[in-house]
Amino acid sequence: MERTFIAVKPDGVQRGLIGEIIKRFETRGFRLVASKFMKASEDFMKTHYLDLKDMPFYAGLCKYMSSGPVFAMVWEGQNIVKLVRMMLGETNPADSKPGSIRGDLCINIGRNIIHGSDTLENAKREVGLWFKAEEFVEYTPCTQPFLYE
Repeated sequence: MERTFIAVKPDGVQRGLIGEIIKRFETRGFRLVASKFMKASEDFMKTHYLDLKDMPFYAGLCKYMSSGPVFAMVWEGQNIVKLVRMMLGETNPADSKPGSIRGDLCINIGRNIIHGSDTLENAKREVGLWFKAEEFVEYTPCTQPFLYE
């Protein structure tokens, strides 16, 4: 099983989309293993988005992500990084297909409601940055035999 990091951004929180987003991942069959509701500092967000530090939007993104609460989560499942990226849609909602989270729920690239790890390596780094080992809940859902062979 893989793990991936997901964060509902301040725009998604303010719009009341946390439940809808969780529902989509649960319906797909993924398992939530950690979550927290928090307001991250700008310095923390600079660390999180360090791989984008040379991009022109980096400072604005870090400032925006620290402007309000975020809902951070770790989800687990087979091929989850790849599958979640497909579920999210394109970074620019205008390029996202209907049925994807961004395709259905947002309009503007600067307010695209959700962050998801883009690679397994970044997922491991982001999970470790946002969560301590003792914050994970280990359990076996009763539906697991109906999801995986």
